[in-house]
Amino acid sequence: MPSSKTTRVAIIGAGPSGIAAGRELLQKGFSHFTIFDALDAPGGTWRLHNYPGLACDVWAHSYTFSYAPNPNWSASFVDQPEIQAYLARCATEFGLDDHLVLNTRIESAHYDDDASVWQLRSDKGEQWEFDTVINAMGNQHTPLFPDVKGRESFTGESFHGTRWNHDVDLSGKRVAIIGSAASAVQIVPEVAKTVGELWVVQRSPNWIMPRGKKEYSEKQRARFARFPILMKMLRKWQSTLMGQVEYAVTLGHSRMGQFEKMVHKFIERTTDDPALREALTPDSRYGCKRGLVSDGFYPALNEEHVHLVAQGLAEVTPTGIITESGKAIDVDVIIYCTGYRILDFDRIDVRGVNNSSLAEVMADNPQAHKGIAVPDFPNYFFAVGPNGLVLNVSYFITAEKSIETIVRLMENMEANNYKSVTVKKAEFEQYNDWMSDRFGKFSWGASDCKSYYRNASGHAPFLFPGNYKEFKRLHEDCTLAEFECA
Repeated sequence: MPSSKTTRVAIIGAGPSGIAAGRELLQKGFSHFTIFDALDAPGGTWRLHNYPGLACDVWAHSYTFSYAPNPNWSASFVDQPEIQAYLARCATEFGLDDHLVLNTRIESAHYDDDASVWQLRSDKGEQWEFDTVINAMGNQHTPLFPDVKGRESFTGESFHGTRWNHDVDLSGKRVAIIGSAASAVQIVPEVAKTVGELWVVQRSPNWIMPRGKKEYSEKQRARFARFPILMKMLRKWQSTLMGQVEYAVTLGHSRMGQFEKMVHKFIERTTDDPALREALTPDSRYGCKRGLVSDGFYPALNEEHVHLVAQGLAEVTPTGIITESGKAIDVDVIIYCTGYRILDFDRIDVRGVNNSSLAEVMADNPQAHKGIAVPDFPNYFFAVGPNGLVLNVSYFITAEKSIETIVRLMENMEANNYKSVTVKKAEFEQYNDWMSDRFGKFSWGASDCKSYYRNASGHAPFLFPGNYKEFKRLHEDCTLAEFECA
C-alpha cells in the first residue's frame, strides 16, 4: 500500500461512484477522506428507490465494479435489493465503513479563497473543512412532476413512483400511472397484478427491447465462483453487445434501423390489438429517448383491466385526471412516473471563487471539462458530471475511469505541493466546443429530438458524444497542464 497522503477529501454521495472514489483513494494512499450520504446505508439510487419491479436494465455481471465481480447474482438481470446489498458489501470489503458519515445531508460547500479550502455544512448545522471535494451525488434523485392544473386538488392518494408510498394498498383500486418510460415499464406489470383497473397515460411511446431475464441455478453460480474466467468472458461478450448501442444511436448508421426493427417485431409479438400496436410504436428515431428493456410491459397492456391512454395529461381534478383530448377518468390513486430533474446542481449550495454559484453557472447550459471539472471551482470534481456518461458501456466503467483521472490529478497535486487546481477556461471552452460539433451525429443530440437528454435551451448536457474508447483516451491524456495550479 502506498504511503498515506495528507489531502483531506470530501466525497458527497455513497452510491456506485462514491464507493469507487473511496476505493481509488485508498488504493493510492489517501486515507483522510469522508463519504457523506443523506441515507442510512450505501447504495445511492439503489438505496433511495424501492418501487415495485425496480431492477437494472443492464446485465448484472456487467453492472458491477470491474475489480469486484459477483458470482452470486441470482439472474442475468437483478432487482433493487440485490444491487443495494452488493454495493453495501463492496463498501465494507473495500474498507470504507470507517469513512462513511450517513444520515447526513450536505447543504452547502463554500470555497475559502484565502485558505484554499472547502467549508462544508450539513442540514444539522455540522461543519467540516476539506481540501478537495468529489461530487458523487448522481443524477437520478429529485422527482419531476408534470406542470398541470389542479395537481394538488386530488383528494385520493398520489405520489411519485420514485418515492413509493408502501402504506397505500392498491388492491382493487382504480389507478392512473402518469408516464410510460423507465420506471413505468417496471411498475405497470407489477401494479397490474393487484389493481381493479389501471390507466397508463402515455404522452409519447418509447423504444422498448425484451429483457430476456434468465435465472442462474445454484450450479451456475458455483461455476462462476470457482472459475472467475467465466464471468470475465461473459462480461466481454456483454460488452461487445453493448458496444453496438453507439451505432444504434448514430444517425445514418444501419444499426439504428436494425434496432428499430427489433422493437417493432417485439411489439407485434406481444401486443394483440392493432390500435394498441400503433399507439406503442415510437415516432422518434432509436436513442432519441432512453432505450428501455422490459419483458412484462407490453403483455400487461393486453389485460382487460389495463388501458393505455395515448395522450398527455392536461389536468388533475379532485376525483381523477383529464387528458389532452378532454377525457375525464375518475381514479382512487395517481402514481407519477414522470422522471427526474436531471443535473440539478441546486441540490447543494456550492460556491467557488469570488462566491460564484455552481447552480447559476450550470443553470441553462451545464458543461464540464471531460465531465469532471468547471472553471472557478478549485479542487472540486464531478465523479460523473455534464456529458460524462458514456452510452455504450456500463455506468460503472465510466465512473471508474473518471475517478481514476481525478485521483491521479490529486496525486500530482501532492507531488508538486499544489494547494489548488482549477481547469483553465481556454481548455474548458475548447473541449466543450469540440463536443458541441458532435452532438448532431446522434439521435439523442439531434435538433429534432425532444427528451430529457436535451434541455429547454436545446443543449444536450447528459451524454458523452462518442464511444468509450474516445472517452478513455481523453481521460488518459488529462494532466495538470490543463489546470491552473497554485
